[in-house]
Amino acid sequence: MNTVAERLRPLTGHRLFWPALVLVVMIAANTAYRPGFLAVEVKNGHLYGTPVDILRLSAPLILVALGMTLVIATGGIDLSVGSVCAISGAIACLHISEAADQNSASTVATALALAFGAALVLGAWNGVLVAVIGIQPIIATLILMVAGRGIAQLVTEGQIITINSEPYRAIGLGHFLTLPLAVLIALAAALLVAAFTRRTALGLIVESVGGNAEASRLAGIRSRRIVLLVYVVSAACAAVAGFMVTANVSSADGNAAGLWIELDAILAVVIGGTSLAGGRFSLSGTVLGALIIQTLTTTVYAMNISPQTSLLFKAVVVIAVCLVQAPAFRARLRRRRRGVQTGPTAPQREKEQVPA
Repeated sequence: MNTVAERLRPLTGHRLFWPALVLVVMIAANTAYRPGFLAVEVKNGHLYGTPVDILRLSAPLILVALGMTLVIATGGIDLSVGSVCAISGAIACLHISEAADQNSASTVATALALAFGAALVLGAWNGVLVAVIGIQPIIATLILMVAGRGIAQLVTEGQIITINSEPYRAIGLGHFLTLPLAVLIALAAALLVAAFTRRTALGLIVESVGGNAEASRLAGIRSRRIVLLVYVVSAACAAVAGFMVTANVSSADGNAAGLWIELDAILAVVIGGTSLAGGRFSLSGTVLGALIIQTLTTTVYAMNISPQTSLLFKAVVVIAVCLVQAPAFRARLRRRRRGVQTGPTAPQREKEQVPA
């Protein structure tokens, strides 16, 4: 038994083992509950099925979580991504709704450019507050989290803006090469971020800033620029996610779009093995974490759990996942199991035999 455990130790010690195992267990449980869970079929040249829906619906969360990973890797946090989603979607939908031809490619391109530019400005605002002025990240981004909803409401004038634009709808519901376009966009973003952070020195610099910002500064790294950059990247990812969220329903709701997505993104990053203290990060773990959260959401809906208890159920499962992959928790369980198997030690037995 010990030999098997020793052989599996390199595998179980990998940071992606436990998130991947949890995802496999959830898929197996869903398949047992619904035999057709993994069924995928092609209709009109498009792939359909529950696994495809999970991938499509998790695309906005993957995008937001990618940017959140870089922010957390520098030792920060970004609570404003949900508001940035709402603002970017509202600006894009407002511009399209006011256009004479909503299906014009130039109209949609202009709307996306305006909304994306606004998101970059908002990300730079967060970066300046954190890196230049020195405000704590949770406070600096909380300002935009609260004010951003108000900005989105001002853009939409408190109304739900509906549009009828097929090119814009394709961002959330379109297909390319039989796959949902949203999945391909999220995959492209993940590959792009991975290329910049793992194929260049940028990833190492981000980790060094998160590990010890002062030491990085003394080593010649301009940590303020790096911190400013990651907040801009986070806002850019949130903007694209906002396009997907609003494209799915062909409307912009400044109050509901991207609501609480920042919390799911933080959970995805933590489940993926990235420490909130900063330093080393895992993009692949973040993607796995986002898939776990979306699979869990789909499971909750499939089991007909009431909305009042679904959030509690989700929180319990997330806590269990975090505990399972925590090294300290697993080590404590191993020590307790060994203590039960071996029984009391020799000094303990001698102490028990001594009369009182």
